[in-house]
Amino acid sequence: MSKNSTALGTEPISKLLVQQAGPASIGILVMSLNMIVDTIFVGRWIGPLAISAITVVIPVTFFIAAIGLAIGIGGSSVLSRALGSGDDDKALRVFGNQITLTFFSSGLLAVIGLIFQDTLIEFFGADASFKDMALTYYRIVLYGIVLLAMCMMGNNVIRAEGKPKFAMFALIIPAVGNIGMDYLLINVLDYGMVGAAWATFTSYAVCFAFILWFFIVKSELRIVAECLKLKKKVVSEIAGLSGVTLARQGVISVLTILLNNVLISYGDALDVATYGIISRMLMFALFPVIGITQGFMPIASYNFGATKYSRVRESINISIKYGGALALMIFTVIMLFPGFFVSWFISDQNATAKTLTDNAALLDRTPDALRWVFAATPVIIVQLIGGVYFQAIGKAVPALFLSLSKQGFFLIPLILLLPRYFGVWGVWIAFPIADILSTLVTAYFLRRDVKKNLVVASDA
Repeated sequence: MSKNSTALGTEPISKLLVQQAGPASIGILVMSLNMIVDTIFVGRWIGPLAISAITVVIPVTFFIAAIGLAIGIGGSSVLSRALGSGDDDKALRVFGNQITLTFFSSGLLAVIGLIFQDTLIEFFGADASFKDMALTYYRIVLYGIVLLAMCMMGNNVIRAEGKPKFAMFALIIPAVGNIGMDYLLINVLDYGMVGAAWATFTSYAVCFAFILWFFIVKSELRIVAECLKLKKKVVSEIAGLSGVTLARQGVISVLTILLNNVLISYGDALDVATYGIISRMLMFALFPVIGITQGFMPIASYNFGATKYSRVRESINISIKYGGALALMIFTVIMLFPGFFVSWFISDQNATAKTLTDNAALLDRTPDALRWVFAATPVIIVQLIGGVYFQAIGKAVPALFLSLSKQGFFLIPLILLLPRYFGVWGVWIAFPIADILSTLVTAYFLRRDVKKNLVVASDA
């Protein structure tokens, strides 16, 4: 096995963070652009209610894909530390078990999701005005969701190897393909929601093909049949840390279901479309901050495994510094130009009277909602880095607690409470309140652990 990953323990932290976060950020940007363009095409060429339809499908597809993401992130923490300590055999076993766990768990959930599709779509918040469109999109996308789960797992393993450029390509290639297929199937061939769904399915298949090629041709790791057999000890170690990401993603799915239902109860289907636009903007606007977080994880994991604790401390400080500066710039742009971003999703060309009315309503209500949701953006990097730090060093319990703090402990209760007094506006103001509270909690635990374990400890 070659040792490209050893650079994580020797190169300057700033250089490593740029090398890791740069490609990760670009990959996330392209992936988020893919989601945004998909939503723009649907909103402009099908109508605002089509955005609502996609939004209610997100929780189930998001959660099943999160199986792969969770196993990828949790297993990659174990894998990075194994590479850092020179245990190549363990790295191969972890990788093989990640493949098996992702395939079977996501496949089982996909089958269940198809069997109970009608019940689930209604539970997720679809009403009669857009249920049929939601079901059309849901069925086709779910056929390929196992491929997406495998891609999410594989992408994190690629980053754990210290090869972020390939992880970036794995996101860029299917995203570009999806945009092209969206244009062809929705606009040119006029297939509507069916076209949007098949374009998304195609992007999953292309991404999977690229990642499979990487592990056959370019990877330090190899797909070894013997390593695919599940081992209790390896599964337990992966599951302990994967549970953190899965719980976080699961809570996000629950949050999305709750939001859809609360928005329908206190508002209407267009409020669901407003949240659909905001959720796309969250990933798109925050791509460099999320990239910093993803770049930080393999650096922290590797150096912790190599007992180079001063480098772990340095990686925390630099990541928060860089991420905070980026978050402040994003906050400023969103506060100044919210209407500009909302206008991307709306077109008055060849629109019916009903669509024109819906478009006007979206333009009226979405910009202020967008400002509120992004109001605490400058402080979120502490929350993100703190949660990932504990996952990177293998401390599952605090990682789980901090990962759940924003959505589970603060945002969900606030969304249940505030709309009773403030209506739909209560949903939007819940976001910055939850961000600030969870950041304060994370900062406390991060500072305490660094003082206790990284300052006292000596580098090997």
